[in-house]
Amino acid sequence: MRKKNKGPIRETSAASKVLIYIPLILLAIVIIVPVFWVFMASIKENVEFYRNPWALPEGIYLQNFADAWQKADMGSYMLNSVLVTALALVILIVVSLPASYVLARFKFKSRAFWNTLFMAGLFINVNYIVVPIFLMLSEGDTFLRKTVGNPFFLNNLFILAVVYAATALPFTIYLLSGYFRTLAKDYEEAAYVDGASYFRTMVQVIIPMAKPSIVTVILFNFLSFWNEYIISMTMLTQPELKTLPVGLMNLMAAQKSAVQYGQMYAGLVIVMLPTLILYMCVQKQLTEGMTVGGLKG
Repeated sequence: MRKKNKGPIRETSAASKVLIYIPLILLAIVIIVPVFWVFMASIKENVEFYRNPWALPEGIYLQNFADAWQKADMGSYMLNSVLVTALALVILIVVSLPASYVLARFKFKSRAFWNTLFMAGLFINVNYIVVPIFLMLSEGDTFLRKTVGNPFFLNNLFILAVVYAATALPFTIYLLSGYFRTLAKDYEEAAYVDGASYFRTMVQVIIPMAKPSIVTVILFNFLSFWNEYIISMTMLTQPELKTLPVGLMNLMAAQKSAVQYGQMYAGLVIVMLPTLILYMCVQKQLTEGMTVGGLKG
């Protein structure tokens, strides 16, 4: 009887695999084809778009990248994005690691309140609070102009990085605290017996053990900060301070009249390339970091 049942089970398994792989292949095609087309369009000469925009490039025209980098000032935009993203990640990690560790490991009266507060932040879309943030910072600049004479909050890359880090805190604390709860307390108790303080235990024992989750947090937030557009456009009005996504939108708006399609697609590649390379290099660590906490529990 068992041998007779093996055939139908195998057929069902093969059919289920087909039903799984077909949507995955179609999804991969939907994602890969536009990305491939953008890369091909970025090395075309402008005249090729008028002949047949869907045809493969006749050659490799790298001048589009030079024009997008220099004429459209994408180089300075990229520098601004690198600075803001790096600052935001540093601020986020410095604040979220101790907060996550305390909420996960220590019991105190207001613990439930802070947990609820941070979890509530997961349901707030940052795009809906851009205007209140802008008004608050604008009022702060108005006060500083009257008292000191110089504004500080708007058109400031450091303040933009602080806003980025603040908006990413709920998800980061949720992920890190969930991972910290899965770690055995034996390591901490051994460190306390050896005379280590709470801070030293966190830095030398817990944080090294939580490295997979920390890497995941850094990668997710890097992608979020690098591609962010609305907050940057709202808080940075000076052209020399704009980040890469805002600079790309300005390039696309400028090319509507000049119709330099090659430069426009080259700008898209400049924005996409760092995130694509980073994701391809660390996709395995990214998946492991999201699941390792659950596997340990």
